[in-house]
Amino acid sequence: MNQSDSVAAGSENPHEVDLVGTPFAVLESDPGLFTMLVRKLGFQHLEVTEIYDIEPWAVDHLDPIGLIFCYLCTDDTMLPDADEDDIESEYDIPDPDIEDTVWFAHQLSDDACATQAILNVLLNYEDVQLDENIRRFKEDTEKMSSVMRGLALTNCSFIREAHNSLARPCDIRAAQYSLATRTLDLSKKSSGNQSSPATKKRKSTKTQQKKTVKKVKNESENVDSYHFIGYVPRNGKVYEIDGLRISGPVEVGEIPQIPSSSSLPNSKQSRRGWIDIVRPALKLRMQKWENIQYNLLAIVADKFEKASDELEMLKRERIALERRLNTEFGGEDGWKDKVDYTMVASSSSSFSTSLQPSSLTLGPTFSSDFGSLKLQKDIAILDMPTRNLAPAWEKCVQASIPAKVAVEEEISRSVKINTEHLSRTFDYEPFIQTFVTRMHEEGLLENAMSGKNGRHGKATATPSKKTNSTKRKTTKG
Repeated sequence: MNQSDSVAAGSENPHEVDLVGTPFAVLESDPGLFTMLVRKLGFQHLEVTEIYDIEPWAVDHLDPIGLIFCYLCTDDTMLPDADEDDIESEYDIPDPDIEDTVWFAHQLSDDACATQAILNVLLNYEDVQLDENIRRFKEDTEKMSSVMRGLALTNCSFIREAHNSLARPCDIRAAQYSLATRTLDLSKKSSGNQSSPATKKRKSTKTQQKKTVKKVKNESENVDSYHFIGYVPRNGKVYEIDGLRISGPVEVGEIPQIPSSSSLPNSKQSRRGWIDIVRPALKLRMQKWENIQYNLLAIVADKFEKASDELEMLKRERIALERRLNTEFGGEDGWKDKVDYTMVASSSSSFSTSLQPSSLTLGPTFSSDFGSLKLQKDIAILDMPTRNLAPAWEKCVQASIPAKVAVEEEISRSVKINTEHLSRTFDYEPFIQTFVTRMHEEGLLENAMSGKNGRHGKATATPSKKTNSTKRKTTKG
């Protein structure tokens, strides 16, 4: 196979390493966008939600597996390892034991911090289900250093494509323009250094570097820049993971040992109480800088899957109860007079949703232990006394109403997220270019730019024939 064939074959592989790919574009700090990014990267059964307080009443019921903190960067908050007086010295102390226990990748691309934070959090979550691409990426980078992981992340085509697929077209063009501008500047500097005498180059190197740094700072003063960092529990400890921190993850605290509960999985038992550890650290970070814009995102289990499983379990319970009632009372006519007739009339609509219009159609399930829970329900119904069957059926129908409402709310929220995604990623530039061009051709652009309107505004200085023609064409448009 020649080189061109290997490149063509490699382009079909979504896990290929692309050293000449497009840059990462800026992403908005939106929970719906982050949810879509999590799923595009290959993490299943998870979503991202925004929380507005870190007190127990606002966080604990969500049972988050990780947190992502977004804040506005300033000169003294951009680089945690910068040599400045107000940066805490603890950030500069590396922990050699963390590298072997925590998956961490350094951020080598300017605008990849959203994807970087998600990967640094979720690749440290033990029970997450991974798609093939992200699973292979994790296996390939398992033994790499944090710098090499960052390089592999930056050059991974499927990660970059998933990231940029959620960006606005104008942000993608801005990233490409920024990359082209920096490349051109470096090319000019390189050609200028080669043509200049060696003595002048040695004398002016430090001065030029200082001037360049100062110029870059001045140019970026008016540009808002946001950064994402993650918090995740792992191996009984809580870590703060910042891709820009050279020393790597920082241990926030150790999760206190809580007596194990047989009803909880091992992963839930190991992270119980971790929010109590990270809460003071978040409060300290929020209070450290005044007038800083920030928001907090929590990675949680998919709410639609949870609500859907609950409704599907009730649907199967209803079918099992009706089967037992038909057996005990000799058909439907024998037991429907023993329950509330309004529930009988509304039972079909109570179990139907916009995705499953038929109440008798069984939908998909998502929980890994759904089968075992259903088996326990079936056994309990078979052992249930006959006198308890009718009340159990009524209770099942009553429970289906809030379960259906929860499912419909999640469906509506998903529709809204997808609508916002389409609106955000649609490229309006060709339409605007065509629209402005046509306005110029029709003679309407000058009046529009001057704030005048040929139909409702004052008379313009244009000739009457042109004005009449303009009015006539405007009416047709």
